[in-house]
Amino acid sequence: MPGEFALIDKYFTRATPSAILGPGDDCALLLPTPGKELAITTDMLVAGTHFLPDTDPRSLGWKVLAVNLSDLAAMGATPRWALLAGSMPAVDEAWIAAFSEGFFACAAGYGVDIVGGDTTRGPLNFCITALGECEPGQALRRDGAQAGDLVWVSGRPGLASLGLAQLQGRIALPEPWNRLCIGALERPRPRAALGQALVGVASAAIDVSDGLLADLGHIGERSGLAAAVHLVQLPHLPKGETYDAGLRRIALECQLAGGDDYELCFTTPPGQTNAVSAIAARLDLPLWCIGSMVEGRAGEVTVFDPDHNPVEFPQRGYDHFG
Repeated sequence: MPGEFALIDKYFTRATPSAILGPGDDCALLLPTPGKELAITTDMLVAGTHFLPDTDPRSLGWKVLAVNLSDLAAMGATPRWALLAGSMPAVDEAWIAAFSEGFFACAAGYGVDIVGGDTTRGPLNFCITALGECEPGQALRRDGAQAGDLVWVSGRPGLASLGLAQLQGRIALPEPWNRLCIGALERPRPRAALGQALVGVASAAIDVSDGLLADLGHIGERSGLAAAVHLVQLPHLPKGETYDAGLRRIALECQLAGGDDYELCFTTPPGQTNAVSAIAARLDLPLWCIGSMVEGRAGEVTVFDPDHNPVEFPQRGYDHFG
């Protein structure tokens, strides 16, 4: 059975052309692009909390890195480097090889060099530190929204949460939604190109990891505003004729509070609507205007039905200690 350093050398050491020194020493040596600001994020994924223990290892390898690149996307940063730390209860080389394949596929797809990390024996979990670059003073932040700004979201939030419900046996989705939702859960697509395109267009941004209502609330908290979301403006999920009213309610709850989507929620001044439409066309990515930022209690998000009556959703998103 290979030891710790043999495992790292065999499965997690690749060429790092953008680094002065990559894996193999006490630290990596990096040379940021002159004049750029560094954006740095870290996230931990724990078996049984962030992913099912029997998740396909290739998909898990992809997701472990993707969720961190999503944070960089929310800042409008260009992904550059990442470090991986993880623990595993035992050495299963076939599992590790598949995990590594998915992990480096994500890295290659987004132009990221893996420059270091650590591994140890323990419960299955992974922690990534990812670094990206922004133009000085141009990073997208949560605190820039203004009253009257429009609220947008990319893609179709809710698919990942529906995929989890399907895998847990809580719902039975028809095809092709079954396949699409599980794919959204297991292989999220960080919206890096969208984040970079929104620099100079968006006033605030966040990635949707804990739930659309919860994460939009974070923009409100940081910007000192409330938000209004309109049900009729939300992205379409499975068509109504394919499931009953109970499943429709579950789908709506997944869309608003499910999390794990890694789409971008962002705000823009109303005058940027044409710019957002042009970005959507250029990236071939649906961008939905779902509401607006309003004066009110900071962080409060109100959902309105088609008759403009408020609708209660007790669950706003995922909270590890809630």
